Amino acid sequence: MDKSMLGDLDALPEEDKLRMSAMIDQLQVRDSLRMYNSLVERCFTDCVDSFRRKSLDKQEETCVRRCAEKFLKHSMRVGMRFAELNQGAATPD
Repeated sequence: MDKSMLGDLDALPEEDKLRMSAMIDQLQVRDSLRMYNSLVERCFTDCVDSFRRKSLDKQEETCVRRCAEKFLKHSMRVGMRFAELNQGAATPD
């Protein structure tokens, strides 16, 4: 967890800080799992056409790889953009 997120919580008792830290960690894990599940579902739906084999054929494998790369690049870009907007909003006027 990014400890700077707790910067405004200095007035809280240590026990409450620990609880908040644990909650933030739990939310981050949940969000990571949601992103992973979304990636798997989307790429599987878009790329896998049949269940004739135990493994993916070359075309399906290439499609899944491209899909995953695009999804992760997009997610990183969105995260960076939110961070930029968050920094701009946090600056006092």
